[in-house]
Amino acid sequence: MFVSGLVSVALFFYASTGVSGFTVTTSTQSVRVKENEGTDLKCSYSADFGSSPRVEWKFRDLKGSQTYVIFDGQPTTSYSGRVTLYGGSNLRISKVTSRDNGEYFCEVSSNGQFGEATVKLTVLVPPASPLCRIPSTVTTGKTTLLSCHDSTGSPPPTYRWYRDGTPLPLEPNKIAGFKNSTYRLNTENGNLEFPAVTKGDSGQYYCEAINDAGPPQQCKAVRMEVRDQNTAGIVAGVIVALLLLALLGVGIWYAHKKGYLPQKSKQNVVYQPQNQSLYGNEEDDGDFKQKSSFVV
Repeated sequence: MFVSGLVSVALFFYASTGVSGFTVTTSTQSVRVKENEGTDLKCSYSADFGSSPRVEWKFRDLKGSQTYVIFDGQPTTSYSGRVTLYGGSNLRISKVTSRDNGEYFCEVSSNGQFGEATVKLTVLVPPASPLCRIPSTVTTGKTTLLSCHDSTGSPPPTYRWYRDGTPLPLEPNKIAGFKNSTYRLNTENGNLEFPAVTKGDSGQYYCEAINDAGPPQQCKAVRMEVRDQNTAGIVAGVIVALLLLALLGVGIWYAHKKGYLPQKSKQNVVYQPQNQSLYGNEEDDGDFKQKSSFVV
């Protein structure tokens, strides 16, 4: 009778307002909290689910991996001790870490119906000093990449590059002092790319990681020098290499001529013919012996 009454109320509500029942909502759609602090994720559902529906919480991290937080009314093993279900459907996390960044889903089911509400949790972690890769010497006209990355900050930081203490604009062709620059700057992944560097790109570079969880952090500045290709040096190097090869060849020839190098041994084969008598095997080896005498 009670369930039938709830269904009747839900049908009346839908008929009078045009809004269907079995709804799941949250008052905390986006939550931002500092690392190591606690927070509450709220979830509520409409009365037509009944007095004791099944409530589960799931978590999906920033890489798309999904796991249960609350299953069958209890925290799962990985959340035991720091997660509590209270008020029937609300989730309390006593101490958040950067691994808790992601989306949480409150799922409610009963009477053959299902509803879901989503809460986005952002754990605030200041950036650390980013890892920068800056070449010290490059050749004019070559494609050159400078990279910058910080894996600590949350939300993920954005990046800003500096040359000789001056921030590089995102669109250099719109700034008078950078119209001759042809670099491409990606503030999301921290890459600074020069399709073809020029001598004007020489300078001292460093990168800065920025988010709203704490002060910006920068890497150590490194001077990048752009130089013309040393053609004369390359030609001289080739000539020296050829001369060394020629000297090596002459040395081998001279050593071979003087017999300093080991000679290949030749095997002498001596042929010994079989000794046989003109008359078969009657006589042993030796000089021919006259068998009869001739009288003249």
